[in-house]
Order: sequence, then C-alpha cells, then structure tokens
Amino acid sequence: MRGRAYRLAQTPFPCTSIAVEGDVVETAEYRNLIGGELCAAKSAHMLDSISPATGKVWARIPASDGTDVDAAVAAASAAFPSWSSLPAAARAHHLKQVGKCLAEHGDELSRLESLDNGWPHADYVMKFGVGRTFLWERAAASTLEAVTGRSVILDRSMMGYTRREPYGVVAAIIPWNAPLGIMGNKASLALAAGNTVVVKPAEQASVSILRLGELLAKVLPPGVLNIVSGLGEQAGEPLVRHPRVGKITMTGSSETGKRIQRAAADTLTSSVFELGGKSPNIVFADAHLDVAAGVIAQSIFTPNAGQGCIAGSRILVQRPILNDMLSRIQAIAAKIVLGDPFNPVTTMGPIVSQKQYERVTGYIEIGTREAELVFGGRSGSGLVPALPGGYWVEPTLFMTADNSNRICQEEIFGPVAVVIPFETDDEAIAIANDSRYGLTAGIWTRDMARAHRFVRDLQSGNVWVNTYNQTRYELPFGGIKDSGYGHDDVLEFTREKTAVFAT
Repeated sequence: MRGRAYRLAQTPFPCTSIAVEGDVVETAEYRNLIGGELCAAKSAHMLDSISPATGKVWARIPASDGTDVDAAVAAASAAFPSWSSLPAAARAHHLKQVGKCLAEHGDELSRLESLDNGWPHADYVMKFGVGRTFLWERAAASTLEAVTGRSVILDRSMMGYTRREPYGVVAAIIPWNAPLGIMGNKASLALAAGNTVVVKPAEQASVSILRLGELLAKVLPPGVLNIVSGLGEQAGEPLVRHPRVGKITMTGSSETGKRIQRAAADTLTSSVFELGGKSPNIVFADAHLDVAAGVIAQSIFTPNAGQGCIAGSRILVQRPILNDMLSRIQAIAAKIVLGDPFNPVTTMGPIVSQKQYERVTGYIEIGTREAELVFGGRSGSGLVPALPGGYWVEPTLFMTADNSNRICQEEIFGPVAVVIPFETDDEAIAIANDSRYGLTAGIWTRDMARAHRFVRDLQSGNVWVNTYNQTRYELPFGGIKDSGYGHDDVLEFTREKTAVFAT
C-alpha cells in the first residue's frame, strides 16, 4: 500500500487523496442504509470524518436528522412482520451469510476502522478479525433459544405456557472505540430474536459500519437492518424518542446513557445500557507480579490508549510490593510505541478526536495538582514527529492515597491510570467500591479464599481473577451502578408472554 492510492470503498461520489505517513488514502463519501437502499441524508448535509493519526479529513458521512430517522424506523417497522415470522432456521441462515460477508471483507473493514478511530491495525485484526464473524455465528445458533418458552401444569384443570416474542424495532447506539464488534454484538442478537434494527453509529467513527451497510444491502432482506449516521442531538435523540422503537441498546458514557433514559421515559421504552467504568485492578503481595504488571499495563495503555469502558484505570497495590509494581509497570510503559496505526511496530494509537484529546490532557493537568506523577504526562505532536497533526498522549501514571481525587473518581477514557496503595483486604474492598461505577474489576492473588471473597464483596458486574478483559461470549457481560444494566443477550431482545388454559 505504501506510496500508492488505495480506494477504501466503491462509491459514486468524487474522491480526494491524503497521505498517512507515506500512504495515499483516497477519501470517499458514505451513505446511510435505509430499507435496503443506500442514500444520502435528506438534507444532503455531510460530516467530516477525521483521522486521529493525522488530524485530517479522510472521509465524509451523512449528517442525518429526524427525517432520516423516521424513514429508517418506518423501513424497519415494515420489514418486521415478515422477518419476525420467519422460522428460526431461516433467520439463522441469513445471519450466517452476514458472518460470511464479514470474513470476506474483514481486512477492508478493519482498515476503515483503524483509519477512523486510530486502533493499531495489526492488533485490531488479531482481536476482532475472527471475533466479528463469530458474533454472527453465535447469534445464528441463538435463534432457537429466542423462540423457546416454558410450559407449566398449574393444577389438574389448568395449564400455562409462555412464549417469547421480539420487541419490534430495536435502536442500537454504537460507540466509536470498537464500532464493528459492538454493532455486531447488538444487531446480531436483536435480529436473531426476530427484531429489526436501526443502528446509529458514533459520529467520530461511522465509516466501517456504513461500509458494512453497503455490503449487507445484498445479504439481508430490505429494512431488516438500517444504518443512520449523524450527530447525537440530530439523529440519536430522535431515534431513542421514536414512538415506534420497542427496545434501545446502547454502549457509551454514563452521561449519554442517562440522557437516553430520560428521553425514553416518555415512551417507556425498554433499554439495555453498557456504560462507563473506573475499574480497579487489585494487586496483593502474593500475586505473580510479572504477569500482573503486564496485563495491568495493557488494560489501560495498549492498544487503544485506554479508550475503553473496561480500562483498568485504578491500580490498587498492597504496600509491601508498591515500589516493585511501579517499576515493573514503568518498564513496560517505556517500551510502548506510539505511531501510525498501520505500522506493525506501533503498539498504541492516538486519541480518537480533538475533543477527547482535550479531555484527556485536561485530566492530566488536574492529576499533576492532585497526585504524584510517576511517569508520562506528555502530549502533542512531538511524541510522533512523522504525524504532527495526530492526537497523541503518552502512557501516564499517577499515585495518590486519596481515592476521592477526581482522577480516581471520574472516567478519563485515555491512557491515564492512578496507583492507590492499600494495606488490608478490607481497605482494598472499601477503596474499590468507593466509586459510582461498577463494570469490571481485576484481582491478583494466589489465595483463592481471598479471591472468592472479593468476587462476592466487590460491587462490580464482572470480576476477573489473575486475568483481565475476559469478555467471553459464553458469559453475560454488564455493569451495575452508573455502569448500566442488562446484558446484550438474545433473551434481552425478547419479552415473555404468558398464557393460561382451563381444561
């Protein structure tokens, strides 16, 4: 690819070219998918998609509004009766075809996503190249579960049964940090359950999902899956307020989740929220320190610069091993390479946007006033001279004994962590639970009695022992407190109806 033009999508719109560290990447304009047709926003307005590695426009997406949302919901509503009435095996066949399409176009889609959000491409392909296909295969296998009810003999003259039914139109709100994977998780399960879907991707990273829409227009029946891009206020708000939306599934910040919940209150629309986190990694003196340090550093720094809801941004360390852990984490961070997402030596990408960059650097400034800076703290073009327009922040670690500090309590969503020393098990539990979030937690110890106690006592939807970031599809994933509620599971996209018969 180096030194030559690489067209990322076939489109009737004109293209221009920009250089990404020697590569020439042709920009293109993408379109919504509504009722099986590719279309621009009714207003013809567009949004710029900016590469976080260069700070330059590389693609343009529809700036949709309520008119486009109405059209998408109408298309999904029209498609719902025939899609929901399909036998489970027939829906499974369609979902398998989506998985096949993803496998065939995985490299192109991964490249689009790396250009859009800065995730190092080699790592993204390794983690999500197979995973995206598997999501749709898993959903295909779940279609039967989605239609399986229960039967109960109530007494000698009466029996009852339940049946599972889809909600209708599902609105799926997708974040920018892993669009294809999260969209696949939500849309595949909603479709498996017999719903139709309208996807609203994040305006910072919509291109891979819009391109997937182009591909799926030839795979799924018209209107079954619709994609509408745009700003949250102009497209997202009308979608979650729409009276014909039966279910909302959203991954994003806690603040956005609360706004959506308020908007959905008028229609009493059922919702599933996977929101923010301020996740603790708790390291005891008996832990395997080399393994713990490596996994903990990865959980907050690499590959996507801490831009994940499960990022291990609080590191609780037992005092006898405090200095040892600090030196190990610092040594790992010193080897992290920031740079072009398409350079195979890059291990950490840029911050996704100018706005998010300013948020992260603002928290680093707050941290220098609240706590001790252990390492890092630098940002800006000097970190990657070859890409001076990118949004670069180096791995940064603070230390404080005060968990009430803002850098300990507020989600930063960047490569910034804080070490908090502790003495006893009770103190570690108290510090870990002193948070409005409750998404994930890591425990590092060889004492299994202690580990089971922490699993019980930590206020967290997910607890990992001597490992981290094990979001396995065989197990539910969700949070508590300000980290949301519900799970992206096929049964979440069905409601149970009860029938009682007198014999």
